[in-house]
Amino acid sequence: MTGRRSFPAFSPERFAPTPERPLRAKSRLLEHLADIQPHRHDWAQLVFSMTGAVRVSTEASTYIVPPSRAVWIPPGIVHAVTAIEQCDLRTLYLGPSLLAGDAWQVGRVLEVSPLLRELVLALPAIPDPAPPESDEDTERRRGIEALILMELRRARPLALGVSLPQDARLRKLCEAMLREPGRHAGLEEWAAEAGASPRTLSRLFREQLGTSFAQWRSQLLLAHALTLAARGRPMSHIASELGYASASAFTAMVTRTVGMPPRRFFDHA
Repeated sequence: MTGRRSFPAFSPERFAPTPERPLRAKSRLLEHLADIQPHRHDWAQLVFSMTGAVRVSTEASTYIVPPSRAVWIPPGIVHAVTAIEQCDLRTLYLGPSLLAGDAWQVGRVLEVSPLLRELVLALPAIPDPAPPESDEDTERRRGIEALILMELRRARPLALGVSLPQDARLRKLCEAMLREPGRHAGLEEWAAEAGASPRTLSRLFREQLGTSFAQWRSQLLLAHALTLAARGRPMSHIASELGYASASAFTAMVTRTVGMPPRRFFDHA
């Protein structure tokens, strides 16, 4: 795709958690369509953007989130980040003992409270070798770290991830749909573009992802709709950009999929 720029991970080892600094912050500006190449860490990570939507992808799932949401990535998981639009990316690196329990061993989307947002901004984003701290600065930093952990434990998990297949043919199709979800509405059009039969792709969706094409596409459209709604786009614009002929048709899809109308879903998601 034209305009895409790809970057390696931004010196993650210089922000690695240590016993003295078990919670580290990092910031990075990404232009529209810029991406950070797949990589992994030995520590856990929280990714979100202060401005602009981002897509975080692992081998098994992809997460499309606006600034009010974050993606939790457990240690050792290969992941990549793409800026859906220009974004001010923020990352927290967490030592292995900070958040224990099974819930923190799987990737998921978390709600970012206004307090958590401000705490991340307040945490120093300084790479190693970090300059010496005064006793007062150390006490302040540790207080911020403790509050961040409290907010993370309280953060509401959100079912906004989209599963990705292992099959190369289906993976290529899903990636194309992620880039331009509104280009085609039906499986027949996508199948023609992928050079496979609708029957074959329908079977692969069931075998690889345990869902139908229509159900998978609905989840994808909901994720994209959430980012558009976060920018204040009107319902008619969201419906049009996602390939729906009318706002009422889009409303019917959302209501059928999540059991509530779009405006209520956007408020709760």
